[in-house]
Amino acid sequence: MSELVFFSGTMDCGKSTLALQIEHNRSARGLQGMIFTRDDRAGEGKLSSRLGLVTDAVEVEDGQDLYAYLVDHLSQGRRADYVIADEAQFLAPGQIDQLARVVDDLGLDVYAFGITTDFRSKLFPGSQRLVELADRVEVLQVEALCWCGARATHNARTIGGHMVVEGAQVVVGDVNQPDDIGYEVLCRRHHRRRMTAATARAAALSPDVLPITPA
Repeated sequence: MSELVFFSGTMDCGKSTLALQIEHNRSARGLQGMIFTRDDRAGEGKLSSRLGLVTDAVEVEDGQDLYAYLVDHLSQGRRADYVIADEAQFLAPGQIDQLARVVDDLGLDVYAFGITTDFRSKLFPGSQRLVELADRVEVLQVEALCWCGARATHNARTIGGHMVVEGAQVVVGDVNQPDDIGYEVLCRRHHRRRMTAATARAAALSPDVLPITPA
C-alpha cells in the first residue's frame, strides 16, 4: 500500500539529506520520482542539503494544485513512481490534502520532509496538516545540538545573532549568518531564555561585578 510519510525534525537534523538519499536509492533501481520543493536555500527549483548535495526540483507556487500537476504529468505519458516534497512546512494545508490524494487516488508513495514548528514554537499550517493526515510521522534520529550541547528541539530566528520572536512566519534564511537574518537550533531552555550562541558568548565575556562593601 502506498503511504504519505512525514519526516520531521529541527533544522540541521538531515531532512534534505535523507530526501536526496531516498531519491538516489530509488533512481538507482530505475524508478523516477517527482520532486517538489518550496523556498530552498539553494534557490528556486532546487533541493539541497547543507552537505553540499543538490538536485533539480519543481518549485511549488502559491495556489498550485499538486494533484492536478501529477495527473497532467502522467497523462502526457511521463513517469512518476513516487513523490518527494521537501520544505513541506511551507506548503498550504490544501496542498497537503492534494498530496494525500496522490497517495490514495494515484497509488504513489509521498515522502514529505519539513520542520514542525516555526521560530515562535508555533505549528506551520502545512506541518500541522501533515501530522493530521500522514500514514506515518517519522521523527529523524540525527540529533541537532544546541550551543550548550543539549539536544536541540526548537528553531530560533536571529538578527545579528540575537533571537527575535516577532515577524512573518516565513523568512528564508540560513544558519550561521550572524550578521543577517539567520536561524539557530536551541534546546527548550535556551529558546525560552532567548539565549543564542552569540548572546551566550557575550554574557561570558562580561564579568560579574561583585559589590564592594566598606570594611
